[in-house]
Amino acid sequence: MSSSTLSPAARLRGLRPDWLSDPKVWRTEVLAGLVVALALIPEAISFSIIAGVDPAIGLFASFTMAVTLSVVGGRRAMISAATGAVALVIAPLNREHGLGHLIACVILAGVFQIVLGALGVAKLMRFVPRSVMVGFVNALAILVFMAQVPEMRDVPWAVYPLIIGGLALMVFLPKVTKVVPAPLVSIVVLTSLTVGAGIAVPTVGDRGDLPSSLPVPGIPDVPFTMETLTTIAPYALAMALVGLMESLMTAKLVDDLTDTHSSKTRESIGQGIANIVTGFLGGMGGCAVVGQTMINVKVSGARTRLSTFLAGSFLLVLCIVFGPVVSEIPMAALVAVMVMVCFATFDWHSVAPSTLKRMPAGEITVMVVTVVCVVATHNLAVGVIAGSLTAMVIFARRVAHLVHVTSAPGPDGDSVVYSVTGELFFASSNDLVSQFDYTVDRDKVVIDLTAAHIWDASSVAALDAIETKYAQRGKTVEIIGLNQPSAHLHDKLSGELTGSD
Repeated sequence: MSSSTLSPAARLRGLRPDWLSDPKVWRTEVLAGLVVALALIPEAISFSIIAGVDPAIGLFASFTMAVTLSVVGGRRAMISAATGAVALVIAPLNREHGLGHLIACVILAGVFQIVLGALGVAKLMRFVPRSVMVGFVNALAILVFMAQVPEMRDVPWAVYPLIIGGLALMVFLPKVTKVVPAPLVSIVVLTSLTVGAGIAVPTVGDRGDLPSSLPVPGIPDVPFTMETLTTIAPYALAMALVGLMESLMTAKLVDDLTDTHSSKTRESIGQGIANIVTGFLGGMGGCAVVGQTMINVKVSGARTRLSTFLAGSFLLVLCIVFGPVVSEIPMAALVAVMVMVCFATFDWHSVAPSTLKRMPAGEITVMVVTVVCVVATHNLAVGVIAGSLTAMVIFARRVAHLVHVTSAPGPDGDSVVYSVTGELFFASSNDLVSQFDYTVDRDKVVIDLTAAHIWDASSVAALDAIETKYAQRGKTVEIIGLNQPSAHLHDKLSGELTGSD
């Protein structure tokens, strides 16, 4: 039946989100949002401490980022909140100039992200190789696990059996039922046990005070001068780039996990809008949170914007309305959830001996470089950039060695024909000049580029140098076989690169 023959009520049902028409999806999204909200609380407090601000500022940022992006973001079910990467970027600004400059920086970073998104920066994601993506995922799992280690050091002995019990619940409960997310059951059971039995272990409340009122909109308390702009602009640009990098990588990861596509341009602009809203509400800004996104998508099975919206909404309600109850949640319960996320996130297949035997050495190198840089700097963006640059260098070296030059006498007997095969660019064209025998060759030289392609000015300059060397010996050069793009580039630049008359 075509859409034109459907009744208005049927067409309306087709436009409704899945969670409105399917109670099962609704239940999954609601419970996933609750689990994520609980997991966000200690993370947001920790990132607030890194940035040097009150815990309420990080919690408000997590609320506004999640809620705003549930409406304007591009990737469904992805969670954005206050993050460690953003906290590290803006911490020096807050330390040296105060909270007003930090808030202004967050707003300006949002403006930068909107501009970068409109300019198409998201298209750069196509240049991120798969090996970098695998390294990104593995490094993320390592970082998330490392962040849990302090919670397992110098703690009461009861913490360890609680963590083991929480992990056991999350491993075995899904084999019995998946009606309620295993992480939520684990948090409820461990909290009930510690409170009921009076077990003294570190709790969420030990990490900092939860906010008791709603965020209030306001303008940053800074002088609106050029000096202020020049002070915050470098930090804002760094925050915008780091935030976009992590958000777009996370969106791509969720795309792969769910076999769906998302608009990276919309996500870039949405991140900017969310940071602007967050800044005017007094938050510290943020970006996509990979750990909580994995809880939402991979562990809890969420797939819609409802889970993202509810994660932020539940976070605020839990802090303001149920603050005393949330404060009693043992950190061991949340550590168990995050450790489970680490094991679920890490790509174990990528480090299996059978995979490593088949994988080219260059691919393994790129993955290792990405992981090492991320773990060393605790900055996912640094690792992605380092891994991508390494991949480009390895690719350039590989392609450069695929250029071959062969010579044969010409059909007329008075010339020599050089056949060039491969991609001519800066890495391969540098060796091209040495492939010709300028002294011995006949007076007429033909260079056949039918099986080659000219990519850049370096290749045109190399061909000019070859012609010059032959001309100095009174010999002529004819270049044939250029495809249309190569001919256009050669005609445009040939003879114009040396600066001579």
